[in-house]
Amino acid sequence: MKAKKTSEKKSKSSLLKSLGPGFLLAGAAIGVSHLVQSTRAGADYGFILVWALVLACVTKYPFMEFGPRYAAATGNHLITGYKKLGIFPHWAFIVFTVGTMFIIQAAVTIVTAGLAERLFNIGWSPFIWSLIITIFCISLLLIGKYPGLDKSMKIIVSFLTIATLAAVIMALSAGTITKTLNTPIPSLWTTASVGFIIAFMGWMPIPIDASIWHSIWTREKAKQTNHKPSIKEAFTDFNIGYLAASFIGLLFLTLGALVMFGSGTSFSSNSVEFSSQLVALYGKTLGSWSTPIISIAAFIALLSTTLTVTDAYPRVISELLNPETKKIQNEKKKWKDYKIGIFVIPILSLCILFFLSRSFIFLIDFATGLSFLSAPFLAWFNYKLVTGNHLKKEDQPSKAYRIFSLFCFGILVIFTFVYLYYIIFM
Repeated sequence: MKAKKTSEKKSKSSLLKSLGPGFLLAGAAIGVSHLVQSTRAGADYGFILVWALVLACVTKYPFMEFGPRYAAATGNHLITGYKKLGIFPHWAFIVFTVGTMFIIQAAVTIVTAGLAERLFNIGWSPFIWSLIITIFCISLLLIGKYPGLDKSMKIIVSFLTIATLAAVIMALSAGTITKTLNTPIPSLWTTASVGFIIAFMGWMPIPIDASIWHSIWTREKAKQTNHKPSIKEAFTDFNIGYLAASFIGLLFLTLGALVMFGSGTSFSSNSVEFSSQLVALYGKTLGSWSTPIISIAAFIALLSTTLTVTDAYPRVISELLNPETKKIQNEKKKWKDYKIGIFVIPILSLCILFFLSRSFIFLIDFATGLSFLSAPFLAWFNYKLVTGNHLKKEDQPSKAYRIFSLFCFGILVIFTFVYLYYIIFM
C-alpha cells in the first residue's frame, strides 16, 4: 500500500514537471481570434456559429497534438522533423514563418496597445503603447527566460479563464439570454458571412503552425526541469492548454451573443474599436461596475498573445539557424541568436506599424491568408512525422486516431478550397 502511494506521488510530481507548454499554447491562442473573432461571431450571429467554433477546434486537434507528441517521443522539435522529411517541408515552413511573423507580431501588439489605452486612459498614442508593451515583453523574457514565461502564463491563463467565466455568468444573470434567443439570425450565405466564417475558423483556436512553437516549448521545458516527459504527460499538458483555449473561445462567443447580439449597434471592423465597443456595451448592459472586469480580461487576453508571440518567433529563428546537436556550444549560440531575434523581430514589426500603417489591413489580410493556406501542408507534415518511421510504434497514434486525423485533414483541405474560391470569385 505504501509503495502504491509512493508511486502515485512520483507520478504526480513527474506530471507537474511536464506542465507548462500547454499554458503557453493557450496564452498564444487567446488573442485576436478569441477577443475579436469569437466575440464578433456571437455579436453578429448569436449562437448559430457555435458549430463553426467546435468544428475548427476539433479538426485542428490531432495536428496540434502531434507537435508535443513528436517532441516527447524524440526529444526534438518539429523543425528538425521537417528537415528529415525533405527539402520541401523544411523550406515551406520557412516561407510560411518569414511571410507572417513580422505582420502577426505587429498586429497583436497594436491591438494590445489599443486596449491598454482603453483600460488606463492616459492619452498615449497606439505607437507609444506598442513600444512600452514590447519593452515589457522583451524585459520579462530576457530576465525571467523560459521559467519566467512559464510561470507568467500559468497565472495569466488561469486568471483569464476565471475573469471571462465570471463575465459570462454576470451576463446570464442579467437576463440577456431571452433577448439573444428572440433576435432574428442573419443569413449565413451572403458573401460577407462566408468570408467571416472562413476567417473565424482559420484562426480558431490558433493556426496550426503553433504546433511547432509547442514542440519547441516542450523541448525547452524538458531542458529546464531535466525531465523528459512521457507521451502521456505531454498529451495531458497539451489537452489542458488546447481545451482551455477552445473553452475560452466559446466563452467569448457567448459574451458576444449575450451582450452585443441584437443591440442595434453597428460594429467596427477595426479590432481596437470593436474591443472598445464590447467594453462599452458590457457596461451599458450590466452597469459601469462591470466595465473593469471585462476591460482587464480583454487586455490580459491580448497581452498573453503578445508575450508568447514575442518569445515564439525568436525561438523558431534560433532553431532554424542552429540545427539540433548535443554540443553545449550550440546551445550558447541558440541563446545568442534568440537574444538578437527578440530585439530585431519586434523592432521591424514596430517599423511596419509606424511606416506602413496605411497598408496595415492589406498586410494583415496577406498574413492571415498565408496562414490559412499553410494549414493543410503543416497538418500533413505533422501527420507524416508521427505515423512514419520517425517514431517508435508504441509512440504512434492508434489506427482509429489515424482515421480521425485523415478525416480532419480532409475537412481542412475542403475549407482551403472554399477559401481560395472565395478569394478568387467572390
